[in-house]
Amino acid sequence: MSAQLDVAQLRAGTPGCNHVIHFNQAGAGLPPAEVADAMRSRIELEARHGPMETASSGEEIKAQARELAAGLIGCKPAELAFMSSTGTAWGMPVASLPEFRAADRILVSQQEWGGNLATLRYKAARAGATVEPMPTRQDGVTDLDALRTMIDKHVRLICLTWLPCNGGLIDDAEGIGRIAQQHDIPYIVDAAQAVGQIPVDVRQIGCDVLVSTARKHLRGPRGTALLYVREAFLDRLSPPWGDHVSMPYLDEMPQPRTDARRFESSEMSAVLMAGLQAALTLATRIGIDEIQARVSNMSAFLRQRLEEIPGVTVLDRGTRLSGLVAFNLDNMVAGAVQSRLRERGIAIGSNGMAYTPLDMNLRGLDQVARATVSYLTTEAEIDALCAAVRDCAIS
Repeated sequence: MSAQLDVAQLRAGTPGCNHVIHFNQAGAGLPPAEVADAMRSRIELEARHGPMETASSGEEIKAQARELAAGLIGCKPAELAFMSSTGTAWGMPVASLPEFRAADRILVSQQEWGGNLATLRYKAARAGATVEPMPTRQDGVTDLDALRTMIDKHVRLICLTWLPCNGGLIDDAEGIGRIAQQHDIPYIVDAAQAVGQIPVDVRQIGCDVLVSTARKHLRGPRGTALLYVREAFLDRLSPPWGDHVSMPYLDEMPQPRTDARRFESSEMSAVLMAGLQAALTLATRIGIDEIQARVSNMSAFLRQRLEEIPGVTVLDRGTRLSGLVAFNLDNMVAGAVQSRLRERGIAIGSNGMAYTPLDMNLRGLDQVARATVSYLTTEAEIDALCAAVRDCAIS
């Protein structure tokens, strides 16, 4: 497809565009018709012939999806596993690391996802280790010079939530990666808001692990996620469990697979995989550069329009901004704004403290409203959203 997206055609292939003005891409994207059709065809095939009897064709779909996903993030197919959620994809390699010890230090981004932070603090507390936020510049981006001064022999792990869920920041994943590589510190990137929205190249980032859901900017089905593990890093991870596929018996002794599928369960929905394969095909066909350009233009327009509304504060920080636009109203909490807009057929998100506790505490925020654009978003939809927000601001 050319650099100028045919937005009308893409919207025509998205049934939800006829029913909702959708600004909740950060939660989940509107599924394309081809994703729904692929899943419907698969479930009908299984209904006619049986799930086990059609399993071989499901494996072919999964292999195609793996090739496509690897192409999108710049890795080998053997470095990719499919998981049920970002939380599972992130938690599996963390659980597979050697146990933390007293005096160990785990460095996390200031915008770290609350679930990641909870897991790390729970795991660290049992060992007497500490979890410490990486310092940020005034614009919210991780301060690399200050980070370098934090590195010592006790730092065991660096974690980054690349694009936070409570604002439009795009952090310096590559800069952090260079520091992690220099000191041979394992580096895990949560790219749930990045994959499908901006170009992702795991080699350039320099991460050992990268995870992402497929339900957001890739517009895939819920219950699907990607786990990348760098090939040379695999042997530093010991899976906490396995099955006959991820840990097959060899000479009477179970041996973990030598690729990322050592973390993948054999019991995986072929219906979901068919939907994921269709979503990855669409993203590849459109092109991530074209998607990013469209999202960047639409989100800049939305920020400008929101900033013109009295009583609205746009909360985004960073030198590079994503399609997630965070804002608050002076006279209404974010959850109430979300509910009021839902009554007008407009979907946005709202975040509480639990989503990004470090950053929310640092900035004194209890809630944020978030309106996330996609390449399907139109100026007319932004007009409708801003008119509704203006009504909320003056009510």
